Amino acid sequence: MLKNYFKIAIAVLRRRKFFTFISLFGISFTLTVLMVITALLSNVINPGYPDKKRDRCLYIPRLEMTSKKGWMMRTASSFYFLNHFAGSLKTPEKIGIASGSQTSNAYVNNKKLVIDVKFTNADFWDIGDFDFIEGKPYNKSQIDQSQRVTVISERTKLDYFGDVPSVVGKYIEADNVQYRVIGVVKSVPISADAFYGNMYLPYTVSKSDYRSKNYDGPYQAILLGHSTADLEKMQAEYAAIVRKIPVVDKDYDQLYSNADTYFRSVVRDIAGKGNKSGMFVFIASASAIVLLFLLLPTINLVNINITRIMERSSEIGVRKAFGASSRTLVYQFVIENIILTLIGGILGVIFSILVLHFINSLQLIKDMTFTLNLEVLFYSLLACLFFGFLSGVYPAWRMSRLNVVTALKAQ
Repeated sequence: MLKNYFKIAIAVLRRRKFFTFISLFGISFTLTVLMVITALLSNVINPGYPDKKRDRCLYIPRLEMTSKKGWMMRTASSFYFLNHFAGSLKTPEKIGIASGSQTSNAYVNNKKLVIDVKFTNADFWDIGDFDFIEGKPYNKSQIDQSQRVTVISERTKLDYFGDVPSVVGKYIEADNVQYRVIGVVKSVPISADAFYGNMYLPYTVSKSDYRSKNYDGPYQAILLGHSTADLEKMQAEYAAIVRKIPVVDKDYDQLYSNADTYFRSVVRDIAGKGNKSGMFVFIASASAIVLLFLLLPTINLVNINITRIMERSSEIGVRKAFGASSRTLVYQFVIENIILTLIGGILGVIFSILVLHFINSLQLIKDMTFTLNLEVLFYSLLACLFFGFLSGVYPAWRMSRLNVVTALKAQ
């Protein structure tokens, strides 16, 4: 029976080429857009090089201060703030502190080279799983002595020194200051914001005063627990410390700083405020957008199916006249629709692979490779089947209610 339904479905799809094209385009386009967006988000949300210990880490990217007058300041923290307050935690195994990437200029053969510089402490290198191509990271002793040493990315090595075998021991000049290269790491994609940089330097050589006791600054912290079981304890411990931090800026009354898992820290940046993470708002909004995105082609498919089925009223009338039950006809049309949806889903996967390959070949975002998220792909195909079934049920139900005489007269 299914084999016959499949043959009929293929014959109908080939006979109604325009309707088939519109339906397949809607399904495959929707799935392609969904998969490409997911691939982009997956690079941000999922653990990757060098942030491979994310399941054991909490992040403190921002602090927020508010006043009763409605003023609000949201910024990264100073080195003092993180080192003094987060640094007093007892639970974490390591506390990495690093600035956001700051642009610095270097000149190679009279051409300006913009380098993203990151200032870090020593624990930063123990938290990130960096692939060292040459040399090693700087240590606490070198940081305390304010040695002008640096670890550069593979990309900076190529851009500044060219294709040479080794650069350890050579000097690189940025913003008119020379640094001795002691290590080269595999380049980090910009999506790994907490670890991204093209040139890493000890925080003690930064031009900004790391001893300043202001709370705001360019730094963020990463807390590494001994295991995932430490996360909750670290959060509670840091929250208890933050509650005791005095607000020294007279313009503000309340201070908020949260140690979050990576995804929660991203969401808090987008939708959070104060102690509210914004997680419910974010998930509800994202779900509504995805649902709407899937629902629109479904509604369109329902309309197309109604038109397509109404055009086949004579066929329906004849089959009913020869004894076909309404249930049999409903099964047939629903299965036809599911087959159509499956074909659209497969085309969507093929288009998604081609689009991602095209984006990767253009290298729109350096050192970042986009791949299909297989889990999302599985659920997207399930969603396609569900909406395909949904969009076939109503037209099939309308068709099953057609009177034989009316159906035959329609032609």
